[in-house]
Amino acid sequence: MSFFHANQREALNQNLAELQGNINVSFEFFPPRTGEMEQTLWQSIDRLSELKPTFVSVTYGANSGERDRTHGIIKDIKERTGLDAAPHLTCIDATPDELKKIAEDYWHSGIRHIVALRGDLPPGSGAPAMYAADLVTLLKKVGDFDISVAAYPEVHPEAKSAQSDLINLKKKVDAGASRAITQFFFDVESYLRFRDRCVATGIDTEIVPGILPVSNFKQLQRFAAMTNVKVPSWMTSMFEGLDNDAETRKMVGASIAMDMVKILSREGVKDFHFYTLNRADLTYAICHTLGVRPQVASA
Repeated sequence: MSFFHANQREALNQNLAELQGNINVSFEFFPPRTGEMEQTLWQSIDRLSELKPTFVSVTYGANSGERDRTHGIIKDIKERTGLDAAPHLTCIDATPDELKKIAEDYWHSGIRHIVALRGDLPPGSGAPAMYAADLVTLLKKVGDFDISVAAYPEVHPEAKSAQSDLINLKKKVDAGASRAITQFFFDVESYLRFRDRCVATGIDTEIVPGILPVSNFKQLQRFAAMTNVKVPSWMTSMFEGLDNDAETRKMVGASIAMDMVKILSREGVKDFHFYTLNRADLTYAICHTLGVRPQVASA
């Protein structure tokens, strides 16, 4: 390692130490499909809840069965942990009246935070009747929800251009969104350039980076291909030869994510959203490095 790079690493680590946990973290989970997956989910929620996240979110599928699981998990998280539990809500395969009823049910259940998304279009379907900005408007009519929306540093796969994608994000913010959470990414520069463009466009909400700690690289490549996310060649090299070595993959994935949050924290980022894939170990380790740790009761 050159003297320059050693100094850079020292500066990053010093900056991280100075944060002293003065950052905000949030976590995303998805509804389990089996009893075993449900056990893993709750183990992860229980462990990560010790870190006092600003909120936890639960994803939402287009079919009614998965929707019901999301509803149930959100209410269970709130009752069991007291955390701010934010359900994902999508416009796809639901009428405005149905969405209004779902939102009213959440409001009456004490849920005040919703992640508002358009949702994935079914194969062969035409243009959707509603978009995320329309959903934000609908939610604000039901109650004064705290609303998170999605942002895409490397441009949404269906967007006509980067500029049109940015205009769409501004519509969501102008409709009442409190923050934007980004799609996962690995090119830190793409996030920083995107954040600058948001400011130039008049988007004044927090652009929260979505961090995906990678443990299954082949799965990541499939995700990335569907979502227009660039997987750098250096990352491919780092995971090469580890297809049958899960433990080393975890270490590599944690190292990459830690380096990302170190650089982002130095660039002034104070909020991080972790895509946990329902597993606590990597996210917990990264948060520990950031100084986000369970509070120890004083004697």
